[in-house]
Amino acid sequence: MNIDDLTINTIRVLSAEAVERAKSGHPGMPLGAAPAAYTLWARVMRHNPKNPNWINRDRFILSAGHGSMLLYSLLHLFGYGLDMEDIKNFRQLDSKTPGHPEYGHTVGVEVTTGPLGQGFANAVGMAMAEAHLAAYFNRPGHKIIDHYTYVLAGDGCLMEGISYEAASLAGHLELGKLIVLYDSNSITIEGRTNLAFREDISKRFQALGWEYYRVEDGNDIEAIEKTIKKAKINTSKPSLIEIITEIGYGSPKQGQSSAHGEPLGQKNLMELKKNLNWKQEEFTVPKEVKEHMKKLIEKGVKAEENCKRRWKKYKEEYPHLAEELISWLNFEIPKDFLKSEDFWNFSESLSTREASGILINRLAEKIPNLMGGSADLAPSNKTTIQNRESFSASNYAGSNIHFGVREHAMAAILNGMALHGGLRVYGGTFLVFSDYMKPAMRLSALMNLPVTYVLTHDSIGVGEDGPTHQPIEHLAMLRAMPNMTVIRPADARETAAAWYLALTRKSPTALILSRQSLPLIEGSGKEALKGAYVLREDEKIDIILMATGSEVQLIYEASNRLREKGIGTKVISMPSWEVFEEQSREYKEEVLPKEITKRLAVEAAASLGWHKYVGGNGKVLAMDEFGASAPGNKLFERFGFTVEKVVEEALRLLKAE
Repeated sequence: MNIDDLTINTIRVLSAEAVERAKSGHPGMPLGAAPAAYTLWARVMRHNPKNPNWINRDRFILSAGHGSMLLYSLLHLFGYGLDMEDIKNFRQLDSKTPGHPEYGHTVGVEVTTGPLGQGFANAVGMAMAEAHLAAYFNRPGHKIIDHYTYVLAGDGCLMEGISYEAASLAGHLELGKLIVLYDSNSITIEGRTNLAFREDISKRFQALGWEYYRVEDGNDIEAIEKTIKKAKINTSKPSLIEIITEIGYGSPKQGQSSAHGEPLGQKNLMELKKNLNWKQEEFTVPKEVKEHMKKLIEKGVKAEENCKRRWKKYKEEYPHLAEELISWLNFEIPKDFLKSEDFWNFSESLSTREASGILINRLAEKIPNLMGGSADLAPSNKTTIQNRESFSASNYAGSNIHFGVREHAMAAILNGMALHGGLRVYGGTFLVFSDYMKPAMRLSALMNLPVTYVLTHDSIGVGEDGPTHQPIEHLAMLRAMPNMTVIRPADARETAAAWYLALTRKSPTALILSRQSLPLIEGSGKEALKGAYVLREDEKIDIILMATGSEVQLIYEASNRLREKGIGTKVISMPSWEVFEEQSREYKEEVLPKEITKRLAVEAAASLGWHKYVGGNGKVLAMDEFGASAPGNKLFERFGFTVEKVVEEALRLLKAE
């Protein structure tokens, strides 16, 4: 048996053994796709296990994340720091080898995958980031940024709609350094794929602007290598290589759906080893394979050393560009500008979406690597950087991205761009369409990625577009998501605070912005950086009024009318619950003193979550039903979001026992 076959079988056996020990996992894909993955990692992909974060490495994404043991076996053999104990602890508590690959948890894992299709779309984002950085920094004779993004995807990935949203954009943008290896084994959990999936993949991807290749035998590593290298030559189109494989290869479950998501069983595992002529002890890597891997690892070290030599010459010839690239990669931001009046200054009433658009352009003057766009709503979302060009197949140096009507792919692509490194990214749509984005937004939060979501048209204030476009439950949904910072500013100055937080936090941020104009509120501003703060308070306080966004102006005016009636109020703007919860106990008590139990919260969205702040003696004036089609001001009247209604509810609350 030659060394390549022996190494491939090592990957197969380690994967199957780990799944068997865990009594849980997916052995089928690692057994079938091991030759393709090994060929890519050993013969084509440029990477250095000694420096997993090398910026000019090729990226590898296991979009079919359920096949995680395939990736862990590769990481173990290639010396990424996973030892044999880690392999043995597959799927166990606190192990480095969780059930699906997790970014930031296991060295060498480029992205958290498992929800099918997400990794495919992330890869499009990585390829876009590479193209933009290359266009900005490369100079004749100096290809400082020059690498490929590879994906291993399965039948399930290609059934997911997000893959086609992303593939369509990738083809349009001619992302020729994106190569997808399609593990085509025609098996799903329920049986053969033809139960629900029979399209011609070649025609579909070619129609999307991709180059299509096919390898008939998934064990033919020479053909696989030749095809990948052929795909690399065509840099004007992304490539999909369909590799025909057998799920569960070598085991008695070969070609069966039962090989997908359950251990082989001890008897079948023994049969696998027999069929592969495997004579090693359990969890053993043959000496020949270890020696072979040392050579492959050294090849990766040398590849980076070559890049370092080129980098040295580049720094000598283009010192300012080299310094700027380092700044981008370190995610440096202009903190002095963020604290200056030039950033915070607003003097007129604006919708918060308009204020956000102004802030994006103020920031773009100071942050050259700020990059983003909208899902075909830029004029409404105000996400265009005015003095920058569009990112396109003919101009990768552009900063304005036209995602098309592809909200789900947009969010996942932004994740990929953030994961790649070097860019500060944002994407916009209407808040109601966060429904379409939620799976990818959740992964932003899971990976702690600094992606900014610009979500406008934030309430029934959308008006005439009616209940289909009026978000109700969306704020509660986003607030329920761990690691997601949700900010609903009340005016332009609070919008500045929202962008300040978005740029300084190491996790995703959702900016919830109004369609309608909102007045500047007296006392608003930098205190919003604490998540909640007191706008005004009387010497004697009878009731606390709290709100977010457009409803802050209602409680502010209501406090004036209550004053006239001799009722003392404390007016609180609460743009971000998450940020407020991070403050000290003393500060939170200062804002919401326990002894004042009469509290009224006002928000034109679902009431869920507010009861934590109003307590048992408080009330929430909220929107727990769908909206209607009418001008926004009429809807606020219909559903009780008026100063008169706030005063009425406050008085009723004060009279209650």
